[in-house]
Amino acid sequence: MSTPQAWLTPSLHPVYARLVCAELSRRGFSEEHTLSGTHLEREALHNDKRFLSFAQFRRLVLRAQTLSQCPWLGLVVGNSTHLAVHGALGMAVMASGTVGQALLLMQRFATLRERVAFIEVASQQPLVLVLREELIDNEVREYLLGHLVGGLLRVLETISGQDLRAQAKISWPFAEPAWAQVYRDFCPQSRFASAQLCIELPQSLLSSVTLAPDPEAYRLALRDCEQQLKQQQLGSLSLRLQQRLLACQGSYPSLEQMAASEHMSPRTLIRHLREEGGNYQQLLDQVRSELACWLLLQTPLSIEAIAEQLGYQDSSNFSRTFRRWLGCTPRVFRQGTPAKPE
Repeated sequence: MSTPQAWLTPSLHPVYARLVCAELSRRGFSEEHTLSGTHLEREALHNDKRFLSFAQFRRLVLRAQTLSQCPWLGLVVGNSTHLAVHGALGMAVMASGTVGQALLLMQRFATLRERVAFIEVASQQPLVLVLREELIDNEVREYLLGHLVGGLLRVLETISGQDLRAQAKISWPFAEPAWAQVYRDFCPQSRFASAQLCIELPQSLLSSVTLAPDPEAYRLALRDCEQQLKQQQLGSLSLRLQQRLLACQGSYPSLEQMAASEHMSPRTLIRHLREEGGNYQQLLDQVRSELACWLLLQTPLSIEAIAEQLGYQDSSNFSRTFRRWLGCTPRVFRQGTPAKPE
């Protein structure tokens, strides 16, 4: 069982949620309809650069799969993702001199975009890429694997100019589904029930010169990636406070107490959080709501016990608050009944 800290720690850039919404829009669903019941707000999704937690992204994927009735949705979204979506990392990859250099960049700076799974080079002769899964839940595993593979091959084909899907051998780590032909249409040499996700490609690909090598653009994009990675490693105040709140059970510190633990005045803490685009109450509400969802889905605890663990003395008060957060009662959420669109 995953820990709540793993599920609720920021793990994916919001652009990947926007891509899901864009695909659903192409299928006739408004963004408001797609986001209904996910506890994600459209304005924040488009204007906030803060990463989404795995739990938040998971709810969106489940909602999108229900609406689209497309089990291979991840493959579709990944294969339609343009290189520019990957930000400075995408620019550096595009300007790389060789495909091998680009792959090294993707490994080094992967956390700038997501922290749920990582592509690694297992062998160079032949070239074999494997996926190390850090945080993938069975209900959204096919989506995430499809998105990662579709997106990776789209990137490699874009920078190399080669038809890699015709040459690749993909081993999918799940049983062959009824819609397996979709995967074989994407990559004819697809097989299933592998121990882990593997992609075998021509060894010559590593030394292939990219279509648009640009040393100066590469240098500038690489500098941006390094700066972003340094900032990410330092962390933000919001993330530090979130981690502290996740460790609390039943009793949460006041703003004044949290400020003291950070060795700053309440006014300074308020100012820093405002600069990061939020406030303490929003952060506290987000932690409690996400933790409530995790406890409802991942533990057998009663709703009364969950309410108590989150600091609510009255379970009915917790239920009212949860309904405000998610648009449905805790019991309905646990049963998996989707919230009705507003």
